[in-house]
Amino acid sequence: MQRGKIGGLLVAAAAAYGAYRYSKMSPEQKNSLKSKGKSFIDKNLGGLTNMFGKKTAATNGNGY
Repeated sequence: MQRGKIGGLLVAAAAAYGAYRYSKMSPEQKNSLKSKGKSFIDKNLGGLTNMFGKKTAATNGNGY
């Protein structure tokens, strides 16, 4: 097998395992995981949030 195929297979296997684990979580665990993810994004990628559609004063449709 080629390196790219093996890497893609590993990524697909990790995604499938993550989806399986997520499906087995309780609603409380899912909410906790979501809040941890949101706080991680806010702390580490806070400057990039406007690139992903967060409305600002200049982009909320009010013109200037």
